[in-house]
Amino acid sequence: MDSIENKGAPPIERRDRLLLLYRTMARIRAFEDAAEIASQGGVQAWGLEASSTPAKVRGPLHLSTGQEAVAAGVCANLRRTDLLTSTHRGHGHTLAKGADMTRMMCELFGRATGCNRGKGGSMHIADFGVGMLGANGVVADGIPIATGAAHALKLKRKDAIVACFFGDGAINRGPFLEGLNWAQVYKLPVLFVCEDNRIAATTATQAMTAGSGAAARAQALGLATQTVDGNDVETVDRAAGELAREVRAGRPALLHAITYRFKGHVSVDPGRYRDAGEVARALEGDPLARARALLARLGAAEHAALIDAAAKTEVDAALAAAEAAPWPDAAEAYRDVLSTGEGRWR
Repeated sequence: MDSIENKGAPPIERRDRLLLLYRTMARIRAFEDAAEIASQGGVQAWGLEASSTPAKVRGPLHLSTGQEAVAAGVCANLRRTDLLTSTHRGHGHTLAKGADMTRMMCELFGRATGCNRGKGGSMHIADFGVGMLGANGVVADGIPIATGAAHALKLKRKDAIVACFFGDGAINRGPFLEGLNWAQVYKLPVLFVCEDNRIAATTATQAMTAGSGAAARAQALGLATQTVDGNDVETVDRAAGELAREVRAGRPALLHAITYRFKGHVSVDPGRYRDAGEVARALEGDPLARARALLARLGAAEHAALIDAAAKTEVDAALAAAEAAPWPDAAEAYRDVLSTGEGRWR
């Protein structure tokens, strides 16, 4: 990590910015930890022992634990009016964009008070009120959605941009080339963010990706790119800020953030297919621990501890609210459904 003196900002300004970023990361970590526990009851899968407590979050739950610095650093440079698309691993992005934690937890619990009235769940969580257009269970499909949204913003002459998060596995799918090419041809206001956690589901990225990866492919199309340590929240923040300015000037860009997913593919996957030494080394680079260490050097260790406590209190309240929230009415299943007119396939 760079020394305190060479970051360019006066110490007090740097400390305050880092505390803001750390608060976002702490809230994401607290949310993911709570959601993970809530999803593990009553099942015996991936080698985990069954619990006598029923699972409160049903269906696949994909955690972003260990990747918090990317969401925090990028979204700190977005305005509320900016838009965002995410992946199946999208809780952190949603929180960082400004969504309400309690409504998000209610959504994961499938309750009527969730931000999508309990119908989106984890993999399709969205909050249009803060510009979060949705998580997506189909790898790479957020890319054309983001590109289309950016094209709409340009046609409407809106002063806003789109941030598009996707994983390293997405760069091997067609929408990556199609989306980046379209954005570059039409000079669309979209910041593509490759959240490279070095594994696609259970397969190491290197085994399936030819060439130099996301940044090289984006550069071949003429996009401005930066590759950064995705576990250093200050570095992500700075690079995202620079690229966001490019994007607001009408030049699409790509941020390649190299990070690490601490957990398995889903919340009930212990990830035993990974090398134990690799995981141990990755845990030493925990983005929250790195930020806490720097805050201590900046004289803000007590502030960090208060942020951690506040995040725990907030997530506990969200869990209690989700437990107490009502289930959706059965009629809710017929809302937001496209009608074919006469109930027949055409």
